[in-house]
Amino acid sequence: MLHASLLPPRRPASSRRRALSVAIAVTSALYALPAHADRDPARWVGTWSAATLAPLEAATKFDRVTLRQIVRVSIGGRQVRVRFSNAQGSEPLAIGAASVGVRASGAALRPKSLRALTFAGATAISVAPGGIVLSDPVALDVEPQDDLAISLYVATAQAGTTQLGLAHQTSYVSPTGNFTGAAEMAIGSTIKSWYWLSGVEVQRDRRARAVVAFGDSITEGFGSTADRNARWPDVLARRLLAQRGTTDVGVLNAGISGNRILHDMIGPNALRRIDRDVLTQAGLAYVILLIGTNDLGFSQLDAGSFGPGVSLANVSAAELIAGYEQVIRRVHQAGAKIYGATVVPFEGADYYDPAVEPKRAALNRFIRTSGHFDGVIDFDAVMRDPAHPARFRPAFDSGDHLHPNDAGYAAMGNAVDLRLFAGD
Repeated sequence: MLHASLLPPRRPASSRRRALSVAIAVTSALYALPAHADRDPARWVGTWSAATLAPLEAATKFDRVTLRQIVRVSIGGRQVRVRFSNAQGSEPLAIGAASVGVRASGAALRPKSLRALTFAGATAISVAPGGIVLSDPVALDVEPQDDLAISLYVATAQAGTTQLGLAHQTSYVSPTGNFTGAAEMAIGSTIKSWYWLSGVEVQRDRRARAVVAFGDSITEGFGSTADRNARWPDVLARRLLAQRGTTDVGVLNAGISGNRILHDMIGPNALRRIDRDVLTQAGLAYVILLIGTNDLGFSQLDAGSFGPGVSLANVSAAELIAGYEQVIRRVHQAGAKIYGATVVPFEGADYYDPAVEPKRAALNRFIRTSGHFDGVIDFDAVMRDPAHPARFRPAFDSGDHLHPNDAGYAAMGNAVDLRLFAGD
């Protein structure tokens, strides 16, 4: 028991009543704050992304040049920040300077849209091997479907080991020099890959949310026409913007050509990259999973034609379904919904074998009927030839019997039920 001399002096009853009244008033005011302070607080949400991987051939080298890389955002905002990645690098990435602006045409920016990017206030940063950095926010009016030009000055000789090789978008490399502060940049060469660039986020109100399209080349957009933003996630993004109730849904493309769910082939497998490419995306609310074709096709090939460390294990449908289950659990654990997209037909492709067809049927049956997904997007039904269901519709075939053409990607994007993304 405390000695009486150690206790605080007891205040008069009138003082206690006044203090209680003040406490009640303060508490009441706090509960009244949502009308002002808690109404639609700002949040960051992804508007564009790229899943990076190591190059398949010798890495392109850059030395004291500026890369001005073009990306099409899905939704807009009034503040922007940019994510740079050295995920596949073995040496530190020296970013000498960086900027962002709204593209007018080519490598030129709209007047007054150029913004220098900083990192904790500094204009330069060294990104450790395997590291990812976010720029500081900058005020910039970005409209939905704007093209952003993100400029990166490579201050020392660097090999472009962190990239998305098949960007289907023309970007620009300067002559020697730092042109990050130039609204019109001299062009030394053009590139069709994104280097060290993995995401763009915008600040919106709390209703904004993002859907990640997680998959392989059919999501990445292999075979689509360059510079037309004709991938199926691009089509979906435009449709979401046109419908009331989904105009604040960002669409993020996390596709890698040649990717598999269980084993590495091109890029880390889906189970290995899900944290980096999906679960850490700002504003994540939904995931569309479309993967499995390469697991089926590559398992039929001769392993001797590939390098060391590549597994061409003849996986079963049960093993692939177990991989799906892991993705579903991880997404649900993150508090997001996941929609299963059926595996499209690919008879006639170079690595097709009739033995894969029962497995593909089993996978699609699981996607359609298991109830483990929060919804189903039946791309197989859209893309298959009614007269020959193991093949693409001829009108949607890019010619390799594996990837859609622009019309096929449009059909896929138009087949997604937008009610899947209505706010809860």
